[in-house]
Amino acid sequence: MSTDRIPVGQRFRGFRERLAADGGFRSVRSSVRLGHGSKVGGGPAGGPRPDAAPVVVPPRDVPRGDRRRGGGRGRRGGEELRVPEAEFTSYYGRPILKAPVWRWDIAAYLFTGGLAAGSSLLAAGGQLTDRPALRRAGRVTALGAVTASAYFLVNDLGRPARFHHMLRVAKPTSPMSVGTWILTAYGPAAGLAAIAEGAPLLPTRGVFGLARRLLPPTGRVAGLAAAAVAPALATYTGVLLAGTAVPSWHEAYPELPTIFAGSALASGAGVGLIAAPCAQAGPARRFAVAGAALELWGAHSVETRLGLLSEPYRAGTAGRLLRAGRLLTAAGVVGALVGRRSRALSALSGTALLAASVATRFGIFHGGVASARDPKYTVLPQRERIRRREAGEV
Repeated sequence: MSTDRIPVGQRFRGFRERLAADGGFRSVRSSVRLGHGSKVGGGPAGGPRPDAAPVVVPPRDVPRGDRRRGGGRGRRGGEELRVPEAEFTSYYGRPILKAPVWRWDIAAYLFTGGLAAGSSLLAAGGQLTDRPALRRAGRVTALGAVTASAYFLVNDLGRPARFHHMLRVAKPTSPMSVGTWILTAYGPAAGLAAIAEGAPLLPTRGVFGLARRLLPPTGRVAGLAAAAVAPALATYTGVLLAGTAVPSWHEAYPELPTIFAGSALASGAGVGLIAAPCAQAGPARRFAVAGAALELWGAHSVETRLGLLSEPYRAGTAGRLLRAGRLLTAAGVVGALVGRRSRALSALSGTALLAASVATRFGIFHGGVASARDPKYTVLPQRERIRRREAGEV
């Protein structure tokens, strides 16, 4: 029978059977992956051939010349092949973390909360040292600042009822819950202390006369109560930011409360330097020095101690704001110390301290948001922590 009349399929089957009988036909997939014959071309019943050896398959991304050299490892002494380390990336270039949805009003809330706390401490200092102008300026500013702070917070929440809902529970492990209760305790005390400053304006008879006599002692108690809550009000926002997953906020957990405490003291000192006569501004100057020391140390630490996570605090909007904050703080302290007898220089120094507090709070805010938007600030620190853990350095 002529071979040209045999169907092509039948001829191919015959050729395959002859190769299988000689042991020379193996499935490409089985020989490459498993190193033994397939059901068609292996040993008896398709089992592995006794003389079959594993076949080394180089990675697909290795050049063809390297494939030939690497494929003969063990027989020709080629180098061991391995997949190159992958560079960090994110899924379709998207951030790994969702950036905070907070807007500028939360940064303003950080500033006004610190201003209220610093002003209450300043007012308590004026009350205890018998400086009425300093006490009055601190109490009135504290009421205005905490009112603005509540407005910015509620504006970010969208509905006032959401703040009320936070008061239904008290969760000590939640900085937000604790902060809600701190504001609730601080607000009435600061308000009552400020209202007491208006007692001399009331009539001396009737119900108003009774209020005129009762408000001063009540205001003294309320002012001291507000000052007692003020340190928690000044620092809880730093704890709140550090408790998030935002890399540059979370890693700066030791510094943020310190920075916010120093910023609160400096802003309260600014109020005293602006509003009080030079003869009564002694506590304000001391507050300025202490607040500046804490704020400058904390700002320097977050810009140098955190390694890669310090970059967001040095670059872009955050870097410009923090540098401006340092310069204004230094200028405010120098002016406060030099201008002990100059009301104009004291007022300029107080304005510089207030502006420095604004710049610092907004700089910390923008630095954290920038770190959440770039995936490298999430991936690379995680890899470094894993490497140190595996090396036994932690």
